[in-house]
Amino acid sequence: MLVDELNYESVLAQVCQWTAASSSRYVCISNVHMVMESYDDTGFQEIVNGADLVVADGVPVFWASRWLGLTKQELVLGLELTIRLCEMAAREGIPVGFYGSTPDVVAAIQKCVIDRFPTLKVPLCISPPFRPLTAEEDEQTVHEINQSGVRILFVGLGCPKQERWMSEHRGRVFATMLGVGWAFEVLGGKSKMAPVWIQRIGMQWFYRLILNPRKLWRRYLKHNPRFIALILWELLSKRRGHSVLLRHDR
Repeated sequence: MLVDELNYESVLAQVCQWTAASSSRYVCISNVHMVMESYDDTGFQEIVNGADLVVADGVPVFWASRWLGLTKQELVLGLELTIRLCEMAAREGIPVGFYGSTPDVVAAIQKCVIDRFPTLKVPLCISPPFRPLTAEEDEQTVHEINQSGVRILFVGLGCPKQERWMSEHRGRVFATMLGVGWAFEVLGGKSKMAPVWIQRIGMQWFYRLILNPRKLWRRYLKHNPRFIALILWELLSKRRGHSVLLRHDR
């Protein structure tokens, strides 16, 4: 799976450039879950590798990127990136939208970001049904998004659904789409970030597990031990140019 060498400033600059041209783009926010979904499913791997940017969100992915040669890599947290993009959008007059989660969550997100950035334009908040849309519904959704004029669309459908959705809609939705997933829950008041010291030692996942064990224990049990083993194998194989999980050759 590709990971780009990025920081907040480079992502904001690129998104600002895309919005000025009304480009149809998508950005993946990568953590261990995304890496392992990509490892297990080559079709999903192609979707992630086809993204216009892939940022290192999870601390383990950030560390692994550094170990594997991206010495200037910085951690770009999905929640923090969302907030910084909203701040930039308010300053530059760029309309933003939110697509995903439940009606009460997206309404809470809209209130949260406008309270924080009063000049921010949020003309679109859509909570899609928890089922596949019909062709007619999807066409109507695309029309609604484009008619709203949003140039940054935050997508919160969860991995891997949100990445598949963004890939399917590149070229149809004329905005920069960012799959920020869990940021919806935090901004919508349904969850919260771990203390900074927990984030720094790469244990945000454990904090989230404690908050929501029934939802997350299977994912972490399946993915985390394999991620550690495969990254160690990749580090041992590095001199032979053998890549097991992560690539940086975009």
